[in-house]
Amino acid sequence: MHCEGNMIRDYFTLATRNLKIRKTRSFLTILGIFLGIVTIFVLMSLSLGLREYVNEQFEQLGGDKFFVQAKGQAGPPGASGNAVRLTQDDVETVESMSGVQEVAYFVIGNTKIEYDDDERYYLTMGIPIEDKQKFDLVFETFGLEPDDGRMLKKGDKKKALVGYNYRHRNLFDKSVEAGDEILLNGVAFEVAGVLEAVGNPSDDQQIYISIQDFKELFNSGDRVDFIMAQVKSGENITLVAQETERKLRKARDVSEKTQDFDISTPEEILSTFSAVLNGITGFLLIVGLISAVVGGIGIANTMYTSVLERKKEIGTMKAIGAQNKDILWIFVIEAGILGLVGGVFGVLVGIGIAKSIEYAIQVYVGADLLRASLNVWLIIISLAFGVGVGVLSGFLPSWQASALKPVDTLRYE
Repeated sequence: MHCEGNMIRDYFTLATRNLKIRKTRSFLTILGIFLGIVTIFVLMSLSLGLREYVNEQFEQLGGDKFFVQAKGQAGPPGASGNAVRLTQDDVETVESMSGVQEVAYFVIGNTKIEYDDDERYYLTMGIPIEDKQKFDLVFETFGLEPDDGRMLKKGDKKKALVGYNYRHRNLFDKSVEAGDEILLNGVAFEVAGVLEAVGNPSDDQQIYISIQDFKELFNSGDRVDFIMAQVKSGENITLVAQETERKLRKARDVSEKTQDFDISTPEEILSTFSAVLNGITGFLLIVGLISAVVGGIGIANTMYTSVLERKKEIGTMKAIGAQNKDILWIFVIEAGILGLVGGVFGVLVGIGIAKSIEYAIQVYVGADLLRASLNVWLIIISLAFGVGVGVLSGFLPSWQASALKPVDTLRYE
């Protein structure tokens, strides 16, 4: 066992020495693997980071809520101009379900926002504030907390909450603070509070007002764009959602074929997102693998060239007693070292690039959804992949080197 350990150490010593002698070629070969690993690591890190962000958002939603909105809704609720509408009657239908504990709802409209002689167009959400439980359900579901000022409360009129970006991301030339006045579609509102960052631009530049103020501002009547229902403790959310769907169909006088609304649970939404993310991850992985294959071809080319250049050296080693397995080990280890070094530098630079992209997105876009995941398994797999590509790419040239006959190699010039 001790002898075998010494032999393996000797293999590594010889392999390392040979790579040092051919520094330029070794560097260029490592560069090929390096680029492949960088590509794989950055793409997979950002893909996993996006997946982690989505999972966090759904954990925040909780597993005790389901959601109702008009069928065919594109983009933010209420912003698509879809002819199908939910109404207060639908809210009452959902509230009547025995398995439902609390129901909240909101409406959304595109708004002209004026502040400090400047104007922008963003979404405004109308929410029920007269019922604290409904208000709390909306804000707890979306994880909204005040960064400055206070939340809306019962009795507030012409008061607004603004997203994080109004104060911190320069949506206007001057930051919006609690107590400032803004104009929504030409109507003056006092900013009651600025909300903490959610992590994506659409939410962080949104405005929240009471549903009564919204009706006056948009003449929306009894329109409702989105309903969220919290089921009672111990109830099966899927069964409650299915029963609610049947009751809503009856109330809206539609059949399964003509149903004009959708009901979704967090599990169903997450399943849809996961399918999309799996497709994105698979595509990015293929792109990275193509880069790695190019690096592997570089290693194979280097090893074939090395075998040709070192035929005489191989013959000498065999003449003094080296066996085929010794030659094979030396060449395979050389290829593995090339892959490992390329992998190490690829991971280190990949971490730097992925983190730089994350920082740039956060600073310049104000979004937290694209983040770099430094999952330890991603790092280990990237390194192992680098070594694996090196060993596999170098195996055939290594095997051919070990199979050379001493007489042929010593005569080679």
